[in-house]
Amino acid sequence: MESKEFLRSIGFPDGDLHDLPLSEKRFKDGAEYRLEIPSVESPRILEAILEEMEKYKIKIHRVTQGSGVMLLPDEEIKEMALMGRQANMEVGLFVGPRGPWDITAHAYTDSGRNMGWRVSGMDQVVFCLEDIKRACSFGIRSILVADEGVLYLAGEMRRRGELPNDLILKASALMGHPNPVSVKICQDFGADTYNIPSDQTLPRLAAMRRLVDIPLDMYLEVPDNLGGYVRLYETPQIIKIAAPIYLKIGLIHAINAYPSGTHMEPAIIAASKEKVRRAKIVYELIERYYPEGICTDGPAEDLGIPVS
Repeated sequence: MESKEFLRSIGFPDGDLHDLPLSEKRFKDGAEYRLEIPSVESPRILEAILEEMEKYKIKIHRVTQGSGVMLLPDEEIKEMALMGRQANMEVGLFVGPRGPWDITAHAYTDSGRNMGWRVSGMDQVVFCLEDIKRACSFGIRSILVADEGVLYLAGEMRRRGELPNDLILKASALMGHPNPVSVKICQDFGADTYNIPSDQTLPRLAAMRRLVDIPLDMYLEVPDNLGGYVRLYETPQIIKIAAPIYLKIGLIHAINAYPSGTHMEPAIIAASKEKVRRAKIVYELIERYYPEGICTDGPAEDLGIPVS
């Protein structure tokens, strides 16, 4: 096919890679994989995560929040930054404004769902940039975005010194690009890590890794609103094919945490504790089937650990 020839000529894979080539790419410290727990919405939830990590004697490298910087008071951002810094853990906060929380109901219609969590209008784009700057002012060095335009502008601001040069820009799973070319565009816009849809087959995942250089993030257990399935036994193969990769521990049959608040905290704390327990299961599975796999142990320069 001429289309395949063209793709090869510009260095792209010409299809899904059914031979499942092993990835030779790594994190900067040489590791193949790290673990991430999402929906860590407040200091009390992060506190519960840290307690469970100590209980199970495991390392969680990154936690991420989903409700948005705009729904955290200053003191709670500072507290989460301090806790992450003391634990040598990346703490990622979501940019607040997004489609489903806007004044329009379009995002809830059958056609509007295709918009995902995109941002409508320039005023909302400005609010997103203000959210990022506010988080950075309190020491946060990891931000999640679900809109290509906001990602592009944040990347430009970082290049021009308007945002810290050590800020990690993480593309959310809610951006939803299921092919390598779209993910590469986000990489070119400035994404440092990309949460791919977790329904990728292994050949599709191999093609994604062939074209994309930044770390990929992928749910092993997927929340109900993103599919609700469990891929634990595939973990060793996923690491081998897709390294460097953040293994995300979601939870099925759990409360939808977004937008969160103290009225939901008990249920989210319970779910977060179970995610750490699930992470323990993942570590044991890797030790059983891929003990030679390399995991980050300790601080790493490409982790968005909060600063003072």
